[in-house]
Amino acid sequence: MLSYRGLIWMLVKRDWKTMYAQTILGPLWIVITAILSSSVLTLVFGKVADLSTDGVPQFLFYMAGNILWMDFSACISKLSGTFLSHANLMGKVYFPRICVPVAGIITRQIQFLIQFLVFLCVWFYYRNDLEFWQMSSRMLFIPVLFLELLLLAFGCGLILTSITVKYRDFSVLVSFVIQIWMYLSPVVYPVSQVPVKLRTLFLCNPVAPVLETWRAIWFGTGSIPWRALALSMIVTMIVLGIGLSVFQKTQRAFADRI
Repeated sequence: MLSYRGLIWMLVKRDWKTMYAQTILGPLWIVITAILSSSVLTLVFGKVADLSTDGVPQFLFYMAGNILWMDFSACISKLSGTFLSHANLMGKVYFPRICVPVAGIITRQIQFLIQFLVFLCVWFYYRNDLEFWQMSSRMLFIPVLFLELLLLAFGCGLILTSITVKYRDFSVLVSFVIQIWMYLSPVVYPVSQVPVKLRTLFLCNPVAPVLETWRAIWFGTGSIPWRALALSMIVTMIVLGIGLSVFQKTQRAFADRI
C-alpha cells in the first residue's frame, strides 16, 4: 500500500476540499463544532440533568469525552459509506481498495488533531482546578488509547462498508446504532455513576474502559480498569481482524455492486 501513498494523499486532499468547499469559515468549523457540541452537553447533562463529573469542571469533562467519541463515531460513519462516495473512481481505475478507507481515516484524524489542540488549551486553563491530577508515566499511555479506538473504528468501518455496498438501506441504521452506543458509553457520565452490580457488564463495552482511562489520565479521577482495558484491546484486535477478512473477501465485487 505504501506504493500508493500518492493516491491516498490525493484522496485526503479531495475529501478535505469537498468538506469545506463553498463554506465561509472553512476548517474553523472543526473548532466551532468541538466547542459548541461540548457546550450543549454541558448545558443538558451538566446543568439540566445535573449529572456528576467527579469534581472535574463540567465543560472540561464533557469536552474530553466528546472529542474522542466524535472522532470514533465520525470514522465509522465516514467509512460505512466511503465506497459509495468514491464509486466513480473505483469504477475507472484499479488500485488497492483499502486505500479508500485509509484516506478517510487520515482525513478525519487531521480534524481530530485540531480538536485535540483545542482540548489541550481548555485543559491547561482548568489545570489548577484538577486537585487529583499529577504528572505521571501514565500520560505515555494516551497514544495507545487513541490508537486502540482508531483501530476499533477502522475494523467496524470495514465491516459496515462491506455490508452497505450490497445492502444500501443498512446505512440508515448506522447513525442510529452509533447514537445508542454513545449513551451506553461513558461519554456524558463517569463510570462511577453506573450501578456497581452493572459495572462489570458495562465495561464489556470496548469503548467504555478506553474513555474511563482517558479521563483518569487527564483528570486524576477514578481508576484505570486494567482488566476491562485488556479485554477491550482483545475485542479491538478481533473486530479489526474480522473487518480486514471481510473486506478482503468482498473487495473484488465492490466495482460490480456500486
